Amino acid sequence: MAEQKLIEQFNLRSRLRFNIDAGQIWLDENRMLLLHAKAMGHMRRELFDALGEHGARGVLIRMGFGAGQQDAELARSLIGEGDPYDVFNIGPELHAFEGMVKPTITKKEIDWEKGIFFGEVLLENTWEAESHIQHFGIGDDAVCWTIVGYASGYTSQFFKRFIVFREVSCVGRGDAACKLVGKPAEAWDPNDGYLDYFRQSPNSYPMRRLEDELAQLRGHVRGPASKEGELVGSSPGFRTAFDLVRKAADSPINVLLLGETGVGKEMFARWMHDHSERASGPFMAINCGAIPHDLIESELFGVEKGAFTGAQHARPGRFERAAGGTLFLDEVGDLPLAAQVKLLRVLQTGEVERLGDHQIRKIDVRLVAATNVDLPKAIAEGRFRADLYYRLCTYPVTIPPLRERPGDIPQLAKALIAKYEKSYGKRLEGLTDKAMRALLANRWSGNVRELENLVERGVLLAPEGGQIEVEHLFAEPPAAAETGAEVDPYGVVCNQDEAGRNRLCGQLLDKGSFNLNEHERRLIDLAVARADGNLTHAARALGITRRQLAYRLKRGDD
Repeated sequence: MAEQKLIEQFNLRSRLRFNIDAGQIWLDENRMLLLHAKAMGHMRRELFDALGEHGARGVLIRMGFGAGQQDAELARSLIGEGDPYDVFNIGPELHAFEGMVKPTITKKEIDWEKGIFFGEVLLENTWEAESHIQHFGIGDDAVCWTIVGYASGYTSQFFKRFIVFREVSCVGRGDAACKLVGKPAEAWDPNDGYLDYFRQSPNSYPMRRLEDELAQLRGHVRGPASKEGELVGSSPGFRTAFDLVRKAADSPINVLLLGETGVGKEMFARWMHDHSERASGPFMAINCGAIPHDLIESELFGVEKGAFTGAQHARPGRFERAAGGTLFLDEVGDLPLAAQVKLLRVLQTGEVERLGDHQIRKIDVRLVAATNVDLPKAIAEGRFRADLYYRLCTYPVTIPPLRERPGDIPQLAKALIAKYEKSYGKRLEGLTDKAMRALLANRWSGNVRELENLVERGVLLAPEGGQIEVEHLFAEPPAAAETGAEVDPYGVVCNQDEAGRNRLCGQLLDKGSFNLNEHERRLIDLAVARADGNLTHAARALGITRRQLAYRLKRGDD
């Protein structure tokens, strides 16, 4: 009875959403899949054929382990940080709700403070044992490997320590029932190899390793690299920009990086420097739009003592300081016209002259410029010199905005999470499906810089060992997308308005001693009061005719 009350408290069915138009099913913040058990069985058999029994078992156990971890976080989000025993007991119900198995905890010894756990679970109707018998018949080994992994992942996530379950009896090997025993990993024999199934090692897939070695010998790689140093992406737009940058990296050509604010122009410039002959030299970056116009020339070209009021010391400019390396001029479109003239001369002659000095200094600098300004338009308006534009624009590279390459967002988010996990000393389980969906739906006016800011916020706010949710990312969560139909508490598929009405009616019925006539009269009186006594308007609000309303009022008076 206690378990039934707990199930009613959070009602799994009310958390299930079907968005058929978008091809999505959601259980709270987790995207789910509705698959044929036979299809899963065929995939299971393919794993056996491709990896052998040992490799397939490892994959299935680790897959189940990850699913268990996800459901542990889902259980917490469903009923909050309540009694840990109550929250923990949701796991078997979730697994049953997902159609995998009907588990029953038959024995448990738990001490949350000391981290002590021992448990036994009886399994009924396991899809995995049924599938294994259909494909292979009765064998010599236990076969419910995804279920073993699930129980281990779910429990490990709750205890924040490695808890391992093992199947001690199994229908798939001719036993009367399937039964699991779980205890801390260190309590199992470390020498029998069982714990190795939970850890992927470089030797897990020997055939894949041999294929990679053969590809290297032939001079090929397995598909395009998705990450090149600090540059992350695999979308066509990213690959086009990256290929242009890669070809220009080890040449002296002037490169002009174009794109909106925050797309990562400085990251591309730094990558070019790091992969050029000048990598051992300095990389100097200057934002031309962030320096006052009366100081930009001294910053770029240097100044001699006494050149102007306040110039108390001679100082080299960025061109001199970047000697032997790369100078990155960001927001070059914001340079004042006077500075544009001097920059053009430096590019033409390879010489720089400090303010207040007549000495000519030769420089050896590779220039990379960037702007988000429409330079041809600025030329037409007289804000940018055409001759400088043609000097800078020898090799233009346009970096597309993030909204045009949404396929890069999961990779970027993963890389940024790893970066900030180190900064904040945390270990997280990534983003919830709903949080990833929110990122993919965002318009990204600030591009990658905006994404980085959101991810840093998410890493800071997410709980240790947990997942980053929508409210961790956004100070003001974006408007929720339509989530489609849901399953009401009675198993009926309906839209959200219908489900809300069903829940309201269910709450009325749950109170007991429900009087239908009394509630009808209350609704009628409220509708008439809101309509200021206008029966036509009140009837319209109630969804009935004026004559029907008048009849009910008269019947009530009688």
